[in-house]
Amino acid sequence: MKISYIKSIHDNDSFKFFKNIGMNGIELDDLENVDKVLNQLIDQKYTTFFITNEVAGYSQDLFKKYYNSKDINVIIAKTKI
Repeated sequence: MKISYIKSIHDNDSFKFFKNIGMNGIELDDLENVDKVLNQLIDQKYTTFFITNEVAGYSQDLFKKYYNSKDINVIIAKTKI
């Protein structure tokens, strides 16, 4: 199981713990690219994602494709900004 987080590059508070322990994470400059990044990570066999609610709001695929998926886990966390 591979785990990642996705947040805005301007969000300096969310997922500090994950970053400090060396977890692979994505910091997006353009939040419109969230679906592209999700698909790339899934292609790399990532199965669990922590995403800030700010980033989740930009995803078209998040609920359409992955909401009921048994293979992909998406955890939406409150943005701390």
